[in-house]
Amino acid sequence: MKAILRAAMLVLAVTPALAHSTVDTTSPEDGAVLAETPPQIVLTFAKSIRLTRVLMTHDDEDPIDLDLGEQTAFATRFELPVEDMGNGLYQIEWRGLSSDGHTMRDAFAFRVQ
Repeated sequence: MKAILRAAMLVLAVTPALAHSTVDTTSPEDGAVLAETPPQIVLTFAKSIRLTRVLMTHDDEDPIDLDLGEQTAFATRFELPVEDMGNGLYQIEWRGLSSDGHTMRDAFAFRVQ
């Protein structure tokens, strides 16, 4: 009986995680070092997500919102324009909703030198 209860608890604990989307790739990749600022960033997800906010911080400056434009529907790929702020560390933090309604968030960074 205890084994059945443990198995049921494990299934219940894992099931919500399976519905959440994860980032498959970012462009530039997390930790990349680039010669110049890319004109855009690309976020690719395993499952559909709706981005609600993407913030970019350059070095120690205040974060700015990246323009989501028309990309407000559920999708697996998003391309967002990036303002060239010169050399330094660019940190990108995204927030969104997975298809099951759970909020998601993550971040990545790249350096321009």
